[in-house]
Amino acid sequence: MSGSILVAMRVEFDPEEMSTDSFYRFLTSVVVPRPIAWVSTVTTDGGTENLAPHSFFSIASTDPPIVQFTSIGRKDSLRNVEDTGEFVVNFSPAPLMAMINATAVDQPRTISEFETAGVEREDSRRVRPPRVAASPVVLECRSHTTLRMGNSTLVFGRVVQAAVDEGCLVGGRPDSRSLQPLTKLGGDEWGTLGEILHLRRIPYEEPGTH
Repeated sequence: MSGSILVAMRVEFDPEEMSTDSFYRFLTSVVVPRPIAWVSTVTTDGGTENLAPHSFFSIASTDPPIVQFTSIGRKDSLRNVEDTGEFVVNFSPAPLMAMINATAVDQPRTISEFETAGVEREDSRRVRPPRVAASPVVLECRSHTTLRMGNSTLVFGRVVQAAVDEGCLVGGRPDSRSLQPLTKLGGDEWGTLGEILHLRRIPYEEPGTH
C-alpha cells in the first residue's frame, strides 16, 4: 500500500523483570540526545569547589527562569546545593569533551575537579560557585527546590544571572553552530550537533477565518 510503514518485530522490556542498572542502560540509550549540565558548586566553608557533568538536564520553567538537573544518588553537586543553595550550570561544548569527562570521576568531596582536571575558573557575578572560564554560556542559579524521586533527586534552580561569549551571539541570541553543544547518548557514546533542520511551527487557524 502506498505510504504504508513497515514495522519491525519489537523486543519487549519489562522494568519489573530487569535490574535497576539494566533498565538504566536501556533508558539512557533511548532518551537521546541529552544536553549536559556542567555543574559547579562549592562547599559550605568555601574550601572546595566541585565540578561535575549531569546529563539529566532541562528547562523547568521560563517565568520565572528555572533549570533542572538530576542527581542519581547523593553526589557532591547535590550535597553542596543543599548546603549553600547555589550552583552554576556551565554549557558543555564539544571542544571540551575530554575535560568534561575528566570531571565525571567519583572522587572525594574534599578534592576539587577544577584542580584535578585543570579547569580554569572565572568568578561568578551573583553566586559563590565559580564559572568555567572556557564555557561559552553560564547560568548562575539559586536553589528553588529539590524533589526526591526514587533513587534520584531533582534539583531546580532559578537563573539569577546568565552570560554568553559575544562571539556566540547572532542577532542577539546564542547561535547553536557557534556553541557546538555536546550531548550524551547511551553507554560511553557522546554526540555533537550534526545537521540543523529548520521547520516553522504551523499555526492553528479558526474555521471560517479565510
